Amino acid sequence: MKKALITLFFLAFVASASMAQELRINTYAGYVFKDKVDSYYSSSSYFEGQIQDGLRWGAGIEYHIPNRGAVEIQYLRQDTNAPTVYQDGGIFGGQIQNTDFDMAINWLMLNGTRYFPVNEIVEPFAGAGFGMGIFNVTNPDTGSERSGTKFAWNIRGGSNFWVADNVAIRVQASLFSATQAVGGGLYFGTGGAGGGLSSYSSMYQFGLEGGLVFRLPQAGK
Repeated sequence: MKKALITLFFLAFVASASMAQELRINTYAGYVFKDKVDSYYSSSSYFEGQIQDGLRWGAGIEYHIPNRGAVEIQYLRQDTNAPTVYQDGGIFGGQIQNTDFDMAINWLMLNGTRYFPVNEIVEPFAGAGFGMGIFNVTNPDTGSERSGTKFAWNIRGGSNFWVADNVAIRVQASLFSATQAVGGGLYFGTGGAGGGLSSYSSMYQFGLEGGLVFRLPQAGK
């Protein structure tokens, strides 16, 4: 799945570049709220945790297509922790454990955005995207590390405020999710954490973000 999505990102990048009249570099930094996550495989195999709040940062390359909006390739990262209660199953069940996992969340997204300029300064927008959520989890009790990749989507809305011809301040609200229907679940166990198929796991991260936008008008020529 990861290779297919990266290939799709590349094809979209090439297609949008051929039509683009304007290239922008978007930078992001903002606050992500806490999010509860859980998954139940059986009465003796489950986890209940909470991904903690904190800073999420990143950047995107955005191509503007005449009269069609914009396409952006975006990367975001959050370093956080997830206090979790879990039981890892087995024939006779396992001991209930409580671990505060270290977690790095990486989002690689392909976003579509529609802009609604009010004037030369105010430029509201709304958009959505899809891509990958890559989760790297470390068990501090054992030092073991695992990673999982899940299909992800997002929606967002906000506005750019142009303070110069080629520089804007960007403010937005966003919602990111690694969906259970396609990508499976993220589970925790005595050996660390990993990815596996599950119809129960879900996560929704709401964030408030700001950043700078740099417009490069000649890039599309």
